[in-house]
Amino acid sequence: MEGSKGFCGVGVGVGCSEIDTSIEVRRPPNPLAAEYRKTFSSSTSSVKKTLLRHPSLIKSPSGVSYGPEMVVEGCETEFIPIVRSGAWTDIGFRRSMEDAYVCVDDFMRDCRLKNFGEGPNAFYGVFDGHGGKHAADFVCNHLPRFILEDEDFPREIERVLASAFLQTDTAFAEACTIDAALASGTTALAALVIGSSLVVANAGDCRAVLCRRGKAVEMSRDHKPVCTKERKRIEASGGYVYDGYLNGQLNVARALGDWHMEGLKDQEGGPLSAEPELMTTRLTEEDEFLIMGCDGLWDVFRSQNAVDFARRKLQEHNDPVLCCKELVDEALKRKSGDNLAVVVVCFNSKPPPNLVAPRGRVQRSISAEGLRELQSFLDCLGEG
Repeated sequence: MEGSKGFCGVGVGVGCSEIDTSIEVRRPPNPLAAEYRKTFSSSTSSVKKTLLRHPSLIKSPSGVSYGPEMVVEGCETEFIPIVRSGAWTDIGFRRSMEDAYVCVDDFMRDCRLKNFGEGPNAFYGVFDGHGGKHAADFVCNHLPRFILEDEDFPREIERVLASAFLQTDTAFAEACTIDAALASGTTALAALVIGSSLVVANAGDCRAVLCRRGKAVEMSRDHKPVCTKERKRIEASGGYVYDGYLNGQLNVARALGDWHMEGLKDQEGGPLSAEPELMTTRLTEEDEFLIMGCDGLWDVFRSQNAVDFARRKLQEHNDPVLCCKELVDEALKRKSGDNLAVVVVCFNSKPPPNLVAPRGRVQRSISAEGLRELQSFLDCLGEG
């Protein structure tokens, strides 16, 4: 179990306060063998700073949505958020811890780079490993580096973020060819806050939910094989869905790693995609905080339910670290059967304000929170 205001944490009781832009990252331990570190560090200097796509992502439909930016009308002046964050992890009822997270409120300063403009430049990530922890550790270490090394950062945030996912996946494949013991996979959820822009990239079933004046706004979609869009992409790539599992093996449609699993990824293509889906929004003063969590949290929390719970806790103590711990503790009480990793990012120094709803003529017997939860459930039924 762990709480942190630092840079990243992997597993239980491990964290780090800064990142080197070189291949070597102090903590958590680099999973690469010494031989590979030497090879990879020398080869990366000549990498062309363009969107590198694995052949499988060129041959098959990507399914990635680069939708138009969500802009709130009527905002005369740009809102500059004040970011504060916290994180908490717990092994839960599993035998080993395979989740990891990245949490840094000042991306440029902590990486010893010059700031590029007014407002925050923050980076956050949650990684849910499977089949071992090496893939989650690797992505936690190297995804930020690929972002920072791209010459188009931060001018082209979406392209840079998508490229970083693919380059990290390719680098991990090369690592596994040198050390087969690293073979594993991980879903990946990352968020960048640059000025008033929030960009979220997701590959897998981790989830990011924005609290906008008490209402949950989904900033990612769960990439399950049974989803219509993912199933079509899988089948177009030569795969299939059996009993809810991709090729009968994996219960996510997108992930980094898993190069060792037959029929999912190879140099000629495959149905398991590492390309993230991106969502972007312009933050306003109505945006209060962002919750990022592995699927262990969302197995027992609906998005609106998590926002309501976190909002109450932040109103009580205004501490994002404690809020993460309380979300994790509540998930354990609700019998979540998975590892748990949660990051909460606040966009204001003050706690969320009290919302006063107009009083109706007929007195209700159900709370406002209950009504929102019921509406969220009905919305889910409508989408299905």
